[in-house]
Amino acid sequence: MSVIFDHHPSRLRRSILCLPASNQRAIDKLASLDADAVILDLEDAVAEEMKAEARDNIRRFMTNRRPQDREVIVRVNAAGSAHFADDMALVLDCEPDAVLLPKVQAQDDILEFASHLSENEAPDSLRIWAMMETPLAILNAGSIAEAGRTHGGRLDCLVVGLNDLRKDTGVPFDASRTYLVPWLMQVVLAARAFGLSPIDSVSNDFRDLAGFSTECQQGRAMGFDGKMLIHPAQIDGANRAFSPSEEEIAEAREIIAAFAAPEAANRNAISIGGRMVERLHYEQAARLAERVRMITERRAP
Repeated sequence: MSVIFDHHPSRLRRSILCLPASNQRAIDKLASLDADAVILDLEDAVAEEMKAEARDNIRRFMTNRRPQDREVIVRVNAAGSAHFADDMALVLDCEPDAVLLPKVQAQDDILEFASHLSENEAPDSLRIWAMMETPLAILNAGSIAEAGRTHGGRLDCLVVGLNDLRKDTGVPFDASRTYLVPWLMQVVLAARAFGLSPIDSVSNDFRDLAGFSTECQQGRAMGFDGKMLIHPAQIDGANRAFSPSEEEIAEAREIIAAFAAPEAANRNAISIGGRMVERLHYEQAARLAERVRMITERRAP
């Protein structure tokens, strides 16, 4: 019996496509794409002279064509930047599902941002995602994640940003991410400790789909819920990699059925095929079954 892919969050976040909000053509294609979530970027991907136009594009999109079947996240410019006030006015006006906060360094960054949202009467449904892209963010991953469990903390996701992390640490690109694995796992552990979703970093070469698939499999094995993407060509690979396999689904159904049998009532461990299975495995199987249900609903016309 293999280890079941255990999954915690209540929303699908296998594929999270990040688009420059200045690219109207890309925004126009969103309805035809099968990404679980979309990040409309106002930060790094948008040139200085295009920031205002990018905000206008988001406002039109959220007013006229906001999707109801996937999360919409806006990545704002850093707090203290020249664009932050205008970005926040947009966020408070359009109320996306979440704000992706760049360059998070410590817990106070989350708490202060959450307070700003609450002081401006943003609904509780407007959540925070944190970009984990600096050495301090990795060092403080546990306390940053803990902010999500404070009153009004709003934090839902930790998103790894390896491009900035490589730049700041001097770790060169390596397809296997050998020397980055400890930092990636630290983010996963922090997220899981406080019930958040960990999201793996982008893969820059969107033409190398085989390499991308390998990286997705690695991310899933580490415990990430999904991957941040930079190109629509990566959506299908991410959705496949971060979905339960047929083998895992069959195993989960077997465990659920075994614990549903009358003789298993009030038992914390039972034997299935000569292997001892505990009730915690049943809980994992139930979560996997719920994930399958959400995936099936996403595929339904």
